[in-house]
Amino acid sequence: MEFALLGWPPDAPTLRLDYRRFAYAGKFVRGSTGTAVVRRSDRQPAAADEFDRDILAAASFGADRTDADCLVVRYVTVRDDRHGEGIGARLLAFVAARADARGYDRVRIAVNNPAAYRAAARAGFAFVGRETGLAELVCERPAATPADRDPERYRAGLARFRGRELGEGLAARLDDWLGGDPPPLVRAPAGVDADGQRVDTGREPGR
Repeated sequence: MEFALLGWPPDAPTLRLDYRRFAYAGKFVRGSTGTAVVRRSDRQPAAADEFDRDILAAASFGADRTDADCLVVRYVTVRDDRHGEGIGARLLAFVAARADARGYDRVRIAVNNPAAYRAAARAGFAFVGRETGLAELVCERPAATPADRDPERYRAGLARFRGRELGEGLAARLDDWLGGDPPPLVRAPAGVDADGQRVDTGREPGR
């Protein structure tokens, strides 16, 4: 796999994600947000196709409308057959590292289910204690380092999902997660920056 930042707004390219395999596929057909992806490292030269077949996950992001020092991750999507591999968490950590390099102080994301919440926690985000108008939990981290990993605050965020329609499997996992500590952090992976240069933070989780 290769992690790549394809561009910052307003010059980021659009993506043609297969709507049958990616949630939020339609959100990536506009170039108004920044874009980062995880793609197959053995990808082949582009062929005539309706979709970008080498993409495994994608994230879109842009500066907060009222706080230019904060980068907001708008959408993260992982191909349906690659769920559960930690790709989304590593992509979030990669975006945070690139935000730090670009001069942002903080990175924020709003999540709407406990699996996405745990992925954000693995990428160093922490619940800030409030929700959006769409009942999404707002999570934030400094761009340069993971947020403080307070187990009580982590579980308080998870508890917000109790009573919501999650599906039987996810509801059962939520009960298990509520009894545990935050999941292990992932390292921000090496990748390709928007200018095509290889980048590697060399930063271990928590440093």
